[in-house]
Amino acid sequence: MSDLTEQDPNDPSEPEVLRPGDTFKRTGGGWASEPTTPMSVDEATGSPTASEAARLSASELGSDPLEANLVAQRASGSGGRLLSADEFQGLTDVPAAMIWLANIDNPNTRRAYQGDLEAFIAFCGIESPAELRDVARAHIIAWRGQLEGFGLAPATIRRKLSSISSLYDFLCNENAVESNPVAGVKRPAADNNEGKTPALSDEQARKLLQAPIGDKLKAVRDRAILAAYLFHALRRTELATLTVGSLQERRGVMHFRVEGKGSKTRYVPVHAAALVAIDEYLEAAGHREDRKGALFRPVRNPNGGLEGAITGDGLYKMLKSYAARAGVHMDGLCLHALRATAATNALEHSADIAFVQGWLGHANISTTRLYDRRRSRPEDSPTFKVSY
Repeated sequence: MSDLTEQDPNDPSEPEVLRPGDTFKRTGGGWASEPTTPMSVDEATGSPTASEAARLSASELGSDPLEANLVAQRASGSGGRLLSADEFQGLTDVPAAMIWLANIDNPNTRRAYQGDLEAFIAFCGIESPAELRDVARAHIIAWRGQLEGFGLAPATIRRKLSSISSLYDFLCNENAVESNPVAGVKRPAADNNEGKTPALSDEQARKLLQAPIGDKLKAVRDRAILAAYLFHALRRTELATLTVGSLQERRGVMHFRVEGKGSKTRYVPVHAAALVAIDEYLEAAGHREDRKGALFRPVRNPNGGLEGAITGDGLYKMLKSYAARAGVHMDGLCLHALRATAATNALEHSADIAFVQGWLGHANISTTRLYDRRRSRPEDSPTFKVSY
């Protein structure tokens, strides 16, 4: 397995990510990266040495990246080559599977895809990268059957098949294999056309927004957090990674600059009610001028400082506490339910589904349709039309 993911199976850490300036060495467990040793300025000429010039950004050596590269080349005196022969060969020898993983920006996706790959490798008994060429469609179908036998949800099986398909697409582009064995393999159909995540009713959402009572910092912060969720349909990670500087004015309207899945940035206009709540929170917390700091922070932290962002666990505990206080009882209530609530509410109030797709940060509108429950509203059911 170490030859495929190039990570020690006994090491629970995330797969190594290739970074500019890293060199690679072969270890017993696979590949490991180590930063290049920084070099000082040449005392005789006053110019940066080769390694130092390679590290400096274009802004430090000039606004033009080409100029920066030329400066580095002149400093190296090596005819323009900034990598040593060993470094160059080391990068050419990095296994394709590791490069595929390194190209996945989102750490959660990268972790999930690595787990899927490890499960597939274990199922097939693959021991070397070369054996990836021998995988046929029959192997994929057999693995799918095993996953179905485990009772996994159709969406989970589809994701696992997508992981392996993504790897083989990459290997095809690298001319490492002739074809993608996942292509043509039928994937489980979705359970239905409606998402499983529950959504709150309008009345329940209002109760939840009003649940934090008082003027203490925690209550002020929690009103702002709940408003950010319920008026903007943010993902948990998106909200947790908001900084004070994420609040930006565009065309006279305040927006959240949201870092979404796949490192995609989108700008979400801030609802007036949420803006008031956030302004009150920043005034009470006193970190309005810390533009690079976390927007929503813990109010107490026995294990450290209060400058970091509130954790996902902290957000979940907050939701459960206020839901109980507001009398909102629902199976499967979670932070994602607040996102589903906002999306459902927007669609029920005539928001264009194409705009909702961009608002949610969905790559495919079929995902957005999972939040469209206009045809299944209880109050519209024929049940309530029956009269005897």
